[in-house]
Order: sequence, then C-alpha cells, then structure tokens
Amino acid sequence: MSTATDNRRKAPAGERVADWADGRLGIYTLAKTNMRKIFPDHWSFMLGEVALYSFIIIILTGVYLTLFFVPSMAEVEYHGAYVPMHGVRMTEAYASTLDINFDVRGGLLIRQIHHWAALIFLASMFVHMMRVFFTGAFRKPREVNWVFGFLLFVLGMFTGFTGYSLPDDLLSGTGVRFMEGAILATPVVGTYLSMFLFGGEFPGTEVIPRFFAAHVLLLPGIMVGLLVAHLILVFYHKHTQFPGPGKTNTNVVGMPLLPVYMAKAGGFFFLVFGVIAVLSALFTINPIWALGPYRPDQVSTGAQPDWYMGFSEGLIRAMPAWEFVLPGGYTLNLGVAIPLVIVFPLVLTVIAVYPFIESWVTGDKREHHILDRPRNAPTRTAIGAAWISWYLVMLLGGGNDIFAIHFDMSINAVTWFVRIAFFVVPVIVFIVTKRICLGLQRRDRDKVLHGREAGIIKRLPHGEFVEVHEPLSQEQLHTLTQHEQPKPLEIGPEVDENGVRRKVPRSQKLRARLSRGWYGEGSQIPKATPEEFKEIQSGHGHH
Repeated sequence: MSTATDNRRKAPAGERVADWADGRLGIYTLAKTNMRKIFPDHWSFMLGEVALYSFIIIILTGVYLTLFFVPSMAEVEYHGAYVPMHGVRMTEAYASTLDINFDVRGGLLIRQIHHWAALIFLASMFVHMMRVFFTGAFRKPREVNWVFGFLLFVLGMFTGFTGYSLPDDLLSGTGVRFMEGAILATPVVGTYLSMFLFGGEFPGTEVIPRFFAAHVLLLPGIMVGLLVAHLILVFYHKHTQFPGPGKTNTNVVGMPLLPVYMAKAGGFFFLVFGVIAVLSALFTINPIWALGPYRPDQVSTGAQPDWYMGFSEGLIRAMPAWEFVLPGGYTLNLGVAIPLVIVFPLVLTVIAVYPFIESWVTGDKREHHILDRPRNAPTRTAIGAAWISWYLVMLLGGGNDIFAIHFDMSINAVTWFVRIAFFVVPVIVFIVTKRICLGLQRRDRDKVLHGREAGIIKRLPHGEFVEVHEPLSQEQLHTLTQHEQPKPLEIGPEVDENGVRRKVPRSQKLRARLSRGWYGEGSQIPKATPEEFKEIQSGHGHH
C-alpha cells in the first residue's frame, strides 16, 4: 500500500490530476471508448462543420459586442466620433452601435465578422440540409436528428432577424415595421400580440430590449441545446457514408477521431475563421452610419432583408391584396394572413416531417447508414429541386422592386411573373430533374454493361467503325450497382376469393398511389442483371 502511494506521489502533477478525475468521472474509460471512433472522409461532410464553426464564431464575437451595446430605445443626441451624425436625435441602441463602429477598438471588424458569420452559418446549414436530403441521410434512425437540424435552421433565421434589428437603423426598422404588419394581420390575436411585443403602439419602447433578450439569451440558449443534442445523435448513430467497396450498414470506413480527424477539424476551424475575417475586412455589410436612425415616417430605398428572410417577404409581395370586412366591422387581411400565417408555417412543417412522410409512403422501416446517390432516388431528388426552385422564385418576389429598377422592367410584370412561377416553375423543375436522374441511371446501366468509353475508334475487318470500351473496375461496378430498387406497395385485390369486397382505407389507397409515384414504372431504370452483364462480357455486343 505504501509503495503504491509513493509511486503516485512521484508521478507528474498532470498524471495525478488525471488519475483523480478518472476516479470520479471515469474519463479513461470514456476516452478509450470514444476517442478512436471512426469518421468517414468526404468533402460534403465539411458543410456541417462550416455551420458549426460559424456558430462558434458568432458566439465569440457576440459576447464581445454585448459588452458595448445598449439595448434601449431612450432618445439621445449623438456627439460621438462620427461627425456627420452630430446633433442627430437617435435611440441609445443606434448610438451605441455607432460607438462600436467608430470608438471601440476593433469594434467595426468584430461586428462585420459577427454579421458575415451569421450569413455563412445559415447558408452552410441550408446547403448541409440539402446534402442530407438528397442523399437520404435523414432515414431511420436519423429522423429526430433531421428535426433537430431543421429547428436549428428556423431558430437561426429568427435569431438573425432579431440581431440585425437591434441597431435600430432605418433599414432594420423598416424590417420590424414589416413584421408588425404581419403580426397585425393575424386573425383575432394580431392586435394583442403587437401591443405586447412593442409595449404599445408601434414602434413603442420595448421592442429593442425584448429583441436583445431573445437574441443573446433565449434563442442562442435553445440553439446550443439543440446543437449538443444534434452532435450527440451524430456520435451515437455513427456517421453515414457514401457507397463503396467494403462499406456496409454495419461498419464505418474512415479515420479515427483522434488524432487524425481532430487535427483536420482544428485546422479547418481556423480556415473558416480566416475566410470570414477576410470577407469582413474587405466587404462592408450593413453600414448603418449610411442609413441613419429609424424614423416611423421614413422608409429606406430598396429595403431588403437578409437572404434567408427574403422568401417570406416574397410570399407577401406576390399575394394579391385581398381584404374582407366581416359582419361587425372586423377586417380580415388575407393578403398577409394567407402567405405568412398559413403558407409559410405549412411549408416549414412539411420540411420538418418529410422523413416520416417518405417512410410512410415507401413502407421502409429499416435502418440506413449507406447514403443514396441522388440519381438513384429520382422522385426525392425532384422534390428537393422543386422546393429549391420555389424558394428562389419567392426570393425573386421579395426583391421585385430591385429587379424592376435594375432591369428597367415594370414592377407589376415582375410581380405577375412571380405569381405564375409560384405554381408553374416547381412543376417544370420536378419533371426536368426526374428525367435527368433517369437519364443518368440509363448511362450508369450502359456503363455497367458496355464499360467506359475509351475515346479510341477502331475499324473492324468488315469496315465497320466502333469505339473501344474499357471494362470498369470492381470498385466502379460496385458503386453503380449496389443500390436497391424497391417495389411499390400494393394493396392487393379489392375482392377476395369469395367475391367479398374488402374495405381498404382511403389512407392505404393514397399510400399505394404515392408509392407508385416513388418506385413505380417510369420512376426508376432497372439495374443491369448479372445475366445481362455475363452475356455482354462474353462478347455478344461488346467491343
């Protein structure tokens, strides 16, 4: 006993601290179990890392900005370093933001980094979600993690909105005014919500303090919790991987977390930080000193929200100004209520529950750890492309005045184009995308059967010219043929062998119809069979 005690006393201080912690927290066992965990290596997985690192940068710069920002709507007369604003009456929020830009050492750069990081955070989350969607990474057991990621994106949108509204400049104030109009259009409760949020008639005296509390405390706190849960589930479920030789649903092929993956991740964090810092130093964003403080009787020319909020504004701008006065003198403003209270939440809800919709339609309840190639899921890929096209159409609608001015067009013509494109463009994109996927499947089938075109033209003895094809490697053949091609669900005959008509629920009929759309005829090209491959390779039709 004394010898063991003496040995512990002779050990380095760091080792003694580690032994003390391990005896109480089990660190050694935890590290041994998880630090050698394998992560696959693919460039698209970096998209989620960009979002994570941008969020960390947002938190770091936000803490610095919080030290100097004054979330108050009390009016003051400005006499700071920015001379053109001397003597102008403004809120303390706007004045403190000017001080951050011109009086605080490094304040302008930190604020620029904060704003650029927010834009990149949402953009990388959007692209990351599209990667997850198009490859089917949301399937069992990751449906809940998809919901967590979706909530992170939505909360990021509202956190960004509350953040760029805090300076109380003319542009952000116009955005808050737009939000107030949307709240007022909410049937029955709109007026009460507006009075509560603004502390009275717009602009009130409470909106900036309340936005500040939501922006620095409430929303980031929820996002941190969701982010931790998201990463825990990624760690627990193990990472998905693209198809390839040796990759199955029961293994992961890649690099260990320590030291390889962590070293790469650390270097990538500083790379992301450096790129954002360079963008912030070279390209000014949201120059509030050029806009002036917010006044309810003014609107900044060409006022546009950040890109992630543009599609919601496009919905309202494209919607006809329908308004009805109900008995009793109650006005129902459908021009705002339909797009923002009905369509917008409905679209977000469908995106959130899509994994459960696809699982129900296809009847697929198995676990999936191998990703799909988008071309091998034509219907899902077409749905995703159609949604992106719809999003871009609404983004165009949100800037209809900008497009009309810069392209010398009628704003009415732009608005009517958006209204028509809202219904037409997604359908066209769906059809075109699905045909492209089927065309790529046909090309893959042809490559499996005939090999890769070598670019060499050969003349046969009887005078025919043919192009020489090189056989594919086993790795390429595996990649092109490993995917499954499920059969559509069938409800069976509606009349049994005794001539009695079965009662088939309408939900089952709908499910079977949708399943035929996912996997039925015209929705996938049959893979080459081993018999076809052997016949071609034996020399029949192969050069």
